[in-house]
Amino acid sequence: MPSNANLDVDIWRGTAQGAYRRYEVPRQDSQTVLDVVTWIQRRLDPSLAYRFACRVGMCGSCAMTVNGKARWTCRTRVAKVVQENRLTIGPLANLTVVRDLVTDMREFFDKWARAKGQFSPTATRRDDFARIPPASPARREVDAAIECIGFGICYASCDVVAWNPAYLGPAALNRAWTLVNDSRDGEQAVRLAAVAGVIAWRIRSRSRELGLSATELARKSGLSKPMISMDHLLDLVQHFPTKTRWRRTFRLIRGYPLK
Repeated sequence: MPSNANLDVDIWRGTAQGAYRRYEVPRQDSQTVLDVVTWIQRRLDPSLAYRFACRVGMCGSCAMTVNGKARWTCRTRVAKVVQENRLTIGPLANLTVVRDLVTDMREFFDKWARAKGQFSPTATRRDDFARIPPASPARREVDAAIECIGFGICYASCDVVAWNPAYLGPAALNRAWTLVNDSRDGEQAVRLAAVAGVIAWRIRSRSRELGLSATELARKSGLSKPMISMDHLLDLVQHFPTKTRWRRTFRLIRGYPLK
């Protein structure tokens, strides 16, 4: 790369009715997309609004849309995403734009709360510490899921959220999934009731996608009865479904391969 090479960077300016504005930025070795945005804000246009905090890939606050894909900009190298020496950087999709690259995250976290994403303990401070063996099936099932730091890239990338704004989104359902597998949590029935409509919709959607009836889909998924309506799902809630049925149900809504 020539030392005097420049990047043509198109950055979204304004609110939802804004437009892209082009900036010329010097190309550097080991440059991240966040480095590019910061250079523009500090050297060319101090009015540019964006979020960042840790800069080391821990907080996720610097998430933006880069060349059409939601990315963690402090961990995204320019060399890996640049196209013909150009970058297009915009705010995350599926969220209201506050200004420039800043989005309002309230909807994202409100849906997390609607999915009952808060832990509800069954023990008190007087009880001994719960012991969850790291090798237990339930703990290993959620190893990857508990790494979520809740910064909205999955939500911004979700096509379902784009055409159905009422959909809770993958982060909220992922959080519900981790709590379903947590033997210390005491609100399993309440949580399933909170996401019941999503489950029913997901089962119907998967049925059409795979060319199966809801009954066939339920059978292939290992469920004892087809759950194709809110009534069926709430019936399961009232009868306190087993852990096995909980896990199979959530495998459906999270799009896992059928067994």
